[in-house]
Amino acid sequence: MVETSDLIQAPLPSGSAPSCAPTEGTAAPTERRTPVLVPIRSLGVNHRGRIARHLLALEPHDRYLRFGFTANDDQVQRYADSLNFERDEIFGIYNRRLELIAMAHLAFSVDSKLTVGAEFGVSVSKSARGRGYGARLFDRAAMHARNEGISRLFIYALSENAAMLKIARNAGATVVRDGSESEAHLQLQPATFDSRLTELLAEQVAQTDYHIKVQAKQFWDVLAGVQAIRRDVQEAQRSCPK
Repeated sequence: MVETSDLIQAPLPSGSAPSCAPTEGTAAPTERRTPVLVPIRSLGVNHRGRIARHLLALEPHDRYLRFGFTANDDQVQRYADSLNFERDEIFGIYNRRLELIAMAHLAFSVDSKLTVGAEFGVSVSKSARGRGYGARLFDRAAMHARNEGISRLFIYALSENAAMLKIARNAGATVVRDGSESEAHLQLQPATFDSRLTELLAEQVAQTDYHIKVQAKQFWDVLAGVQAIRRDVQEAQRSCPK
């Protein structure tokens, strides 16, 4: 079962400080990692362009694992263009340069009579691997699904997609393998006050983080422009005859 947590968190990668090897006869100290907030925000139609750039930047094998076939650029673009932001829920993680480095698609049934299930898909940029973003996006999507009254979350993946199936198993999902393809389903708990409040706070934190990143990028872009103008003026002054 998926449980809600106080915040959507991921382990902080180890720092650069050297580790101390245990002396003979002593036990190795247990490494503790401080949890760090991973802002995961809902994405709207205005993020479609960044979603397309993120997916198009995936390497061929990553596209194969994400879509279940070797998708070309036109097929990836059509998928991005067809995303239904009113029906489904799209979640994303941005870095400080406002690059979408991880995203998840929570697809709800197109049949209004079938409200018991939703399908989860995720992709993570190569530069952002090993940080637990896929698992954090899964937790975020599962929490939203249960708050929307969904009782079961499905994952359809290639059997060779070990990372995706590991996320499902770690969350307590039942995984059934059928040759080259696997299906995982996770029974979700009913929504609670805690789950609704946790999602609300997580979204507010993510929105605030995004706006701060936007303002920071605007500041550095303006500063870079001013510096470029200064360089041009200085070069023009040096080239003028005295």
